[in-house]
Amino acid sequence: MSVLIAIPARYASTRYPGKPLVSLRGPDGDKTLIRRSWEAAKAVQGVDRVVVATDDARIADHAASFGAEIVMTSSDCQNGTERCCEVAAKLPGYEIVVNLQGDAPLTPAWFVEDLVKGLRMSADADVATPVLCCDGRALNGFLADRRAGRVGGTTAVFGAGGRALYFSKEVVPFTGKTFADDDPTPVFHHVGVYAYRPRALRAYAGWPVGPLETLEGLEQLRFLEQGRQVLCVEVSARGRQFWELNNPSDVAIIEAMLAHDGG
Repeated sequence: MSVLIAIPARYASTRYPGKPLVSLRGPDGDKTLIRRSWEAAKAVQGVDRVVVATDDARIADHAASFGAEIVMTSSDCQNGTERCCEVAAKLPGYEIVVNLQGDAPLTPAWFVEDLVKGLRMSADADVATPVLCCDGRALNGFLADRRAGRVGGTTAVFGAGGRALYFSKEVVPFTGKTFADDDPTPVFHHVGVYAYRPRALRAYAGWPVGPLETLEGLEQLRFLEQGRQVLCVEVSARGRQFWELNNPSDVAIIEAMLAHDGG
């Protein structure tokens, strides 16, 4: 089953304009966010092709400079899934299209490998996305961000068989208790990666934006609002730390994690 990874990248981010070109220092030196995301994609086993999908010449030129394949997409794309719709239309023939969002350079390869495996095993699912059980440290970080008026990540609630019930930038479900740093919690961090069947992308491109997607600013809610099944695949961190670059304050956090993980 052939697999294509697309890395959507836009310059005009609402919360952090220009973030794909932000430099992140690690043990291997300074590299931009988009380069680290591309390197994360290239490390995934069982993938046939990796492309950077953007509408911005600055991002395209920079990505080409380190060897990435570029697919230019419309500036009308409102989110990464819409950008993947265009990629899938321009590069047909792949059985699974993976959206590895360009703000998640710490995504371990096995997150994507487990995600693709999960979608292959679930014939009823149109889309699959990974979720990571928050320990107390991660949950407390999310709660601190919300108290400060920042979005520190997206949480997922799912039912039997991993069927997604909801995704939110709020911390859900409500717990009402304190957890020690290393304790597991009932809150799951939604990891910004998706695997789609091409039929799901074709359908998505024709749907209007719904009220929940508008309120939360979460593209995956369009599938739920249309009654489509989204499969949540639980992944394991295996001692690795995970964080997305959503705000300027996340740069220092990610750099500390890069130093810790040695990458």
